[in-house]
Amino acid sequence: MTIAATDEAVHVRAPGKINLFLRVGALEDDGYHDLATAYQAVSLYEDVRAWPADEITVEFVGPVDTSGLPTGPTNLAVRAAKLLARTAGVPGGVHLQISKQVPIAGGMGGGSADAAATLVACDALWGTALPREELHRLAAQLGADVPFALAGGTAIGTGRGDRLSPALATGSFHWVLVPADHGLSTPAVYRELDVLREEWVAEGVDAFAPGAAPDGPPAVDAEVLQALRAGDPARLGASLQNDLQFAAVRLAPGLQDVLDLGESVGALAGMVSGSGPTLAFLAPDAESAIELQVGLSAARHMALHVHGPVPGARIVHG
Repeated sequence: MTIAATDEAVHVRAPGKINLFLRVGALEDDGYHDLATAYQAVSLYEDVRAWPADEITVEFVGPVDTSGLPTGPTNLAVRAAKLLARTAGVPGGVHLQISKQVPIAGGMGGGSADAAATLVACDALWGTALPREELHRLAAQLGADVPFALAGGTAIGTGRGDRLSPALATGSFHWVLVPADHGLSTPAVYRELDVLREEWVAEGVDAFAPGAAPDGPPAVDAEVLQALRAGDPARLGASLQNDLQFAAVRLAPGLQDVLDLGESVGALAGMVSGSGPTLAFLAPDAESAIELQVGLSAARHMALHVHGPVPGARIVHG
């Protein structure tokens, strides 16, 4: 008997991500930016369970406040299920239950993880058995971060971030995450970066200054790749960069205080994750990460110890 012929749920777990490096190209005529980013999947997960149903529906559970999330056709997991159904000619539906752990609108790709997990869960539930390459093609249609949530590990993303190349990372890197009590709109952060760059040009700021638009296609610094290959947290900490951090901090100035605090209590480096406002602090090792977590918690910040890289969306048995 196949899974699709039973009433059992398919359980898929997909990771959130940190952008270890994010270089944003100039604003293009179509309103988008080319990116060069180094992704790392970390051990903060979204859990998606899928049951056979007549229609495609979704509900949320878990500790994260999901009251503001849509459950209709604009929900990314619902869109993923509908896209797979259309592609594979599946007439049935699915009921999705998503247990959220990744901060909402926090720059860690939680919605993208939901979509990636949904593709894997529905593929198993419906018995469509699509090749992994086809699932990646569908993932790219849903959003720039969805293919990486499917792949996991550590990877370089170019274009809109969806053209992936695996990157070798030796060992495990330990992070302490500080979610904010509010979200930031990704489009708003990109718009703010464009405004900032216009101001910097008017002020005569050096075009090679951090955050300035690159002269040509953006690229990931070779030092990041070398640090990952060497498994060297200190070297990686010295090469972390996120162009969007300048915009995120201007939109939410309090983030800078937390970044300064984290580095004062033991972080090798701190940065805004993606478009923010979640902050990611790199620690030398697991023991140091626990000490850093305690230090940030003592200052009344929620602090989560995670590690990476971890695999992408996978079926969980048992």
